[in-house]
Amino acid sequence: MAVSQGWTLRQLDVHNAFLNGNLAETVYMRQPSGYEDPTHPDYVCLLQRSLYGLKQAPRAWFKRLHDFLLTTGFSASKTDVSLFYYTAQDSRVFLLVYVDDIIMMANDTALLTTLLTRLSAAFKIRDLGQPGFFLGIQTLSVEGGLHLSQRRYMEDILTRAGMSDCKPLSTPASLSYSAAPSSELYENPTQYRRLAGALQYLTITRPDLSYAVNRLCQYMHAPTDDHWGLLKRKSTSGYAVFLGPNLVSWVSRKQRTVARSSTEAEYKGLADVAAEVT
Repeated sequence: MAVSQGWTLRQLDVHNAFLNGNLAETVYMRQPSGYEDPTHPDYVCLLQRSLYGLKQAPRAWFKRLHDFLLTTGFSASKTDVSLFYYTAQDSRVFLLVYVDDIIMMANDTALLTTLLTRLSAAFKIRDLGQPGFFLGIQTLSVEGGLHLSQRRYMEDILTRAGMSDCKPLSTPASLSYSAAPSSELYENPTQYRRLAGALQYLTITRPDLSYAVNRLCQYMHAPTDDHWGLLKRKSTSGYAVFLGPNLVSWVSRKQRTVARSSTEAEYKGLADVAAEVT
């Protein structure tokens, strides 16, 4: 919407976001090291604000931000709890929050600046200007649009897999290699699941990798040594050369009905797309 309508985009970062949350529960903690009371070493501290590491911290921070935005005039989206919108005559402002990272978009730059000032008065906000690197996606302004790239995210995946110096493949999946179901279970299934899950996020800008990633994710419940080899040979090593300027809106999921032919499956997919677009 920002690209097609020419709207203003701003990226924000909240400093120590969780410390802004107010705890609804009673939580005690030991006296922190270096701040012990020598006269009462057995005393504990009663927390007034949420701290990083508390399971209540994310919820407490989001509730504080949510309540503040509603009092400012924003409305909460009924379909996405992370999305808020502000309407004033013909002016529109959208605010999307992910923990402490925020994207604001508006067709009225003056109104956006006013709302940003109110937000900065309540929280310690850092205005990063035009989005540059947001949730693992690098945003570059080009003539007539935005270029989204996950190159840095891809390089991090290769580093975690110990494949920084791997050789690239011309295709994201090998056509000849197959995993044997009788192989020994992989000794570190958590590592397999983490890498397979990370590769799912990479398909945001590279939907052409979705087939290979889908095959990898089918083995996450009990990955074997052959599946680990499948991941390293067929997918991860191939992502090094598959980072281009493509920007595609895409979703992949199994159909809810059983098709009796390929034609019926395609017709069902077309009907779902038409319904979603409508």
